[in-house]
Amino acid sequence: MEKKSYSSEVLIPVITILSDILAIFLSFLISYYLRFYSPLAKIFPLDGPIPPISGYLILSFMVIPVWILIFQSRKMYRPRRVVFIFDEFFLISRLVTFGIIFSFGLIFFYRVFPYSRLVFVLIWAVSIILITLGRYIVLKIEKTLYNRGKALNISLIAGNNETALDIFDNFSKHSYAGFKVIGYIEEDDFNGENFLKGKSKLGNFSQIVSVIKKYNVRTVLVTIPSSEHDKLYELMKICEGENVDFFLVPDFLEMITSSVRVQEIDGIPFLKIKSIPMNVWNSILKRIFDVIFALTFLILISPLFIILAILVKLSSPGKVFYYQERVSIEGKKFQMIKFRSMIEGAEKSTGAVFASKDDKRSTPIGKLLRKFSLDELPQFINVLKGDMSIVGPRPEREIFINKMKNEIPKYLDRHRVKCGITGWAQVNGLRGGETSLEKRIEYDIYYIENWSIIFDLKIIIKTIREMFFSKAAF
Repeated sequence: MEKKSYSSEVLIPVITILSDILAIFLSFLISYYLRFYSPLAKIFPLDGPIPPISGYLILSFMVIPVWILIFQSRKMYRPRRVVFIFDEFFLISRLVTFGIIFSFGLIFFYRVFPYSRLVFVLIWAVSIILITLGRYIVLKIEKTLYNRGKALNISLIAGNNETALDIFDNFSKHSYAGFKVIGYIEEDDFNGENFLKGKSKLGNFSQIVSVIKKYNVRTVLVTIPSSEHDKLYELMKICEGENVDFFLVPDFLEMITSSVRVQEIDGIPFLKIKSIPMNVWNSILKRIFDVIFALTFLILISPLFIILAILVKLSSPGKVFYYQERVSIEGKKFQMIKFRSMIEGAEKSTGAVFASKDDKRSTPIGKLLRKFSLDELPQFINVLKGDMSIVGPRPEREIFINKMKNEIPKYLDRHRVKCGITGWAQVNGLRGGETSLEKRIEYDIYYIENWSIIFDLKIIIKTIREMFFSKAAF
């Protein structure tokens, strides 16, 4: 058997550690300079002489190992951390804050040197920027390696279903994820629909060990549904002694039950299988965030808002704004506002239908508005009115809700939170009437179960990117 290569799984984490060490060390030097030799020294005058830099250098050597351990505790150096850089930014900010608290603890016991508190504030800010920048560069290097077909994780799919096909197609298109799916294996007595027709079949479940050895497989991506997990046990039993990762792709049932928690009340344990997604304080926090963001955004884009309104009016007869009844939290109805992107009375002959690609009802300016989601801008007014949130499941019309609630499991759970201008499904490419509704609901449910302000910020940032590069918008 050919020896498997682990060099990339060592190299990238080592480069990341070195990048973090350099960033932390530079943050001490830069912060020292900013405090004592920049205009800040005049704004915050010193009571005595400038302390020698040696004290800060010694402290940096003391705290760097601890900061690295703090980062390691959150698995920041594991191999193949191909993540969205803003996810990294928020996590780095939290971990650096812990590191600064530790540094304050050290100087509390080491009072012989006159450390400046302002320097530590600067270290906190500068280190976050430098560590994030360094990790961005490392991430680009890692993705470049993968895009060139180097250091890829040789992977095998176990299963033959729609999920397996999705994974196969996704990793084939996105080599930057670091996985190379070489083929699949299926059950020995498989007689279902062949979703992976045309893909490379490498054997059956009973042959998995020989397939792993022959192709130097590092990861097995299991797509067995929850009702057949006895087969997963058999697979793992067969693979005892083999150095491979097993990743189980959860199906919809597992996503539903993943939120189960044990809660004890008066000594009695209860399984909490469904909970209110936001408590009162979280709802207030989200509302404050929505109002501040929407008001600031509307002020900033007001010139663009006026220009678009004029273009809509000049491009075709009819009103500038289009009002349509939608349904939000707990079935509450409201009038959603959009820039009109279609001809007046577009649904008179067709009735309520989803928009489609190359829709003939679109006006000339409307096509541009829809491509870049500019027709959605007036919905920030809905946010100020309290009808919508910045982030949440997209609102839908009642006629479609009545149809889909009986066809898609947990569809109505979307209405447990206020609907949004953008959402987790939309930034993952699930936009427009031609994308999978089932997958959209799965993403919406995930958002509802995992909401946080940080999650909202992440979605907003990804939305900006999606506006310019999405192929699903029309």
